[in-house]
Amino acid sequence: MDMKSKPDEAVAASPSDSPAPFLNREISLLEFNRRVLAQAEDPSVPLLERLRFLCIVSSNLDEFFEVRVASLLAQHRHQSGADDLATINLDGASEECRQIIARQYALLNNEILPRLSENGIHLLRRSDRNAAQKAWVKQYFDKEVRPLLTPVGLDPAHPFPRVINKSLNFIVELAGKDAFGRGTGIAIMKAPRVLPRVIRLPDELSDKPGASYCLLSSVIQAHMADLFTGREVVSYSQFRVTRNSDLWVDEEEVKNLRQALQSELHSRNYGFAVRLEVGRGCPRHLADFLLDQFAIDRSRLFAVDGPVNMGRLLEIVNTNARPELKFGPFVPGFPAKLVNHHDIFAVLSRQDVLLHHPFQSFEPVIDFIRCCAADPGVVAIKQTIYRAGANSELMEALINAALRGKEVTVIVELMARFDEEANINWAERLEEAGAQVVYGVVGLKTHAKLALVLRREQDGLRRYAHLGTGNYNPTTAKHYTDFGLLTADEEITLDVNEVFIHLTSMTRPTQLSSIWLAPFSLQKEIVKAIRQEAAIAREGKPARIIAKMNSLTDESVIRALYDASKDGVRIDLIVRGACALRPGVPGLSENIRVRSIVGRFLEHSRIFYFRNNLQHDIWLSSADWMNRNLFRRVEVAFPVRSPALKKRVIREGLQVYLKDNVNAWELGSDGHYRRRKPRGSQAPYSAQLHLMEMLGLEASVESHNKDNEHGTDSVAPRRG
Repeated sequence: MDMKSKPDEAVAASPSDSPAPFLNREISLLEFNRRVLAQAEDPSVPLLERLRFLCIVSSNLDEFFEVRVASLLAQHRHQSGADDLATINLDGASEECRQIIARQYALLNNEILPRLSENGIHLLRRSDRNAAQKAWVKQYFDKEVRPLLTPVGLDPAHPFPRVINKSLNFIVELAGKDAFGRGTGIAIMKAPRVLPRVIRLPDELSDKPGASYCLLSSVIQAHMADLFTGREVVSYSQFRVTRNSDLWVDEEEVKNLRQALQSELHSRNYGFAVRLEVGRGCPRHLADFLLDQFAIDRSRLFAVDGPVNMGRLLEIVNTNARPELKFGPFVPGFPAKLVNHHDIFAVLSRQDVLLHHPFQSFEPVIDFIRCCAADPGVVAIKQTIYRAGANSELMEALINAALRGKEVTVIVELMARFDEEANINWAERLEEAGAQVVYGVVGLKTHAKLALVLRREQDGLRRYAHLGTGNYNPTTAKHYTDFGLLTADEEITLDVNEVFIHLTSMTRPTQLSSIWLAPFSLQKEIVKAIRQEAAIAREGKPARIIAKMNSLTDESVIRALYDASKDGVRIDLIVRGACALRPGVPGLSENIRVRSIVGRFLEHSRIFYFRNNLQHDIWLSSADWMNRNLFRRVEVAFPVRSPALKKRVIREGLQVYLKDNVNAWELGSDGHYRRRKPRGSQAPYSAQLHLMEMLGLEASVESHNKDNEHGTDSVAPRRG
């Protein structure tokens, strides 16, 4: 598991000049978006996928402002002094965002759109449209757009309208008098949310081969004068305001959390404003007027050379059937242990089954719940739900189980950010079907991924469980890397049952023998395992820690890692996003390396490996090493006990990522991330591509047989 190579190709970053042992969380999170942006810059990535990565950056920045910047602003409001930490972090984050956004739009305009046009995909501005297309757009505007527009001329009887979070709007400066002889100078107009933001023009009108599109904002701006007859349109600009999107309810005061959240969801659209985006040509006085209306500091004004919501261009990616411009098709594999085995309970009675998504299908998890819903021996199903999605076969299976009279208990996390509405809808449907629905623990989010099944067999009730690192969401399971364990292990399933009793009864959980549970024991056990490895190193024995997660910001865990490094423990951390640990500092963290993998799939699995005198302890978890996960959420970490499955997790979840020299970025002690590249005669190696080839349906029968000879849980094409 020891890979040695030197990083190269420094990428623009914002390193801290401070000798402090911790890197800035906000800057580190934005650095992740630089790495996503680098995927869009990479010419080896298919063209439409490059556009997709640009859209992902926009979506990520939206959430960054809605959550992180909003949180910093809230801190700032409660602190005094111009140079407080919140202010410093806000200024640094705003400048970093400005650099990212400038690169993002330059890449869109100077490379991605011209390359798309060369390949027959045209996004047309007003000046690009031919006469026939202009006539069609005019007709479309008159019939489909204008009837839905409501320009509001501002005066005492027409105050500035309420503007919805992240909606498309226009500000218009007018000259002359209105119909009543008054000189109202500014109008505001909202773009109707029911209208598509990307419009495909009829192919027969184009003088270029391929597909042509235009944006709704371009259509409206092309006919702005038609909306203000008798007035001169002096200037105008599109604009978009981003608002605080954290929902807040007093969970100790409300009697019904679901009803309170339903009321609060509407107000999310009108939280305090945190960012203003305008078109590049927006006159300064109009931008200042908007900043004043929304009480936004100029440092959070972004004038962009293109659509104010670049994420809308994802529609072009999704509607274009151009396989040569996208990643090649991939069909996930299916565990060989489950192929042609109709009795999942018989399989699990003999051995655990490990699933590695998306390289292996999520379908066995859905099949497991479906089978439990239909099996007459199953008497109860218990499950946690964090992000199920709006459409879910798994949730339908739980509803079916309840309708069949089984005892179904579902812990639905209503406070899962941006999934609240979908989760409320599922909670209502589950209750209507007769399921017992609870909403987790007051003040904590239930983020653990657990399903428990109780089945009556000849020798009494038998427990079966699924534990995972990712959500019970079949859609994201196709794009996020995660591990899941199907097991009938007596100790693990007993602990899972105890966790469910804890969550529904609110009693303190009994002593768990195999599971680490937050907010009670998880951080303590992680620190204990790190210190145990340090003690082994002090004895002069080999000591090793490898951990993979989304974020690492908990200071207590970082300090324990620093201490272990000073004791000689060799530590590799694979951290996708924010990392506050500063690696490679002599005398502090010189034995720690940090890398991030950004590729086709979103790295999402959490894996903790401790060598522990050749015990090779493996823990999979729903939790990152962040204070919120360790103390403000219900999380679990669970062991992988089978030696064969331990080898799989080490090989598939850790080793290949340490070997990656295509999608890997290494963090230096200066705060810079540097992209790894093959050196000399070294062959390119992508962890995700390797796993696709190894675990996907393309894997050969011979490799399956070879793996089976060694007792590993290989994959095979699913039949029937």
